[in-house]
Amino acid sequence: MSEQHWELPDEDATRALGAQVAGAPDGGLVVYLRGELGAGKTSFARALLTALGVGERIKSPTYSLVEGYQTRDGRPAWHLDLYRIADPGELEWLGLDALAEPAAIVLVEWPERGQGALPAADLEAHLSYSGAGRHARLQAKTARGEQVLARLG
Repeated sequence: MSEQHWELPDEDATRALGAQVAGAPDGGLVVYLRGELGAGKTSFARALLTALGVGERIKSPTYSLVEGYQTRDGRPAWHLDLYRIADPGELEWLGLDALAEPAAIVLVEWPERGQGALPAADLEAHLSYSGAGRHARLQAKTARGEQVLARLG
């Protein structure tokens, strides 16, 4: 599967990339957001959800673990932050079967902590520190992920 790279000199650039990804999918999309604390995962997710027309305040799901939204076109959107999960079995009570809906947008921070309990990623966004800014590497994991990368061109 293919991948693309971006240098992100500031938070505005991170948000712009998230908004670009939002404009690319037809239908649902599962994005795993990987990177160290403070690397821009939540900024990326907020920008993507805002660009999809989520009109309410987009909260960080650090303590709630999952926040649900609806996009401008009526698709369900889910933002998960699994940093506080010690074992994937802890996710059973969250009702994650709703994440499997084909039209859903699912953004997962710290997906390795929910291994086996999450839908497979279409796209992985790896965010890392790069000097004073950040570096983003987007990897397609499915045909849908390939379509997103092709549209980002």
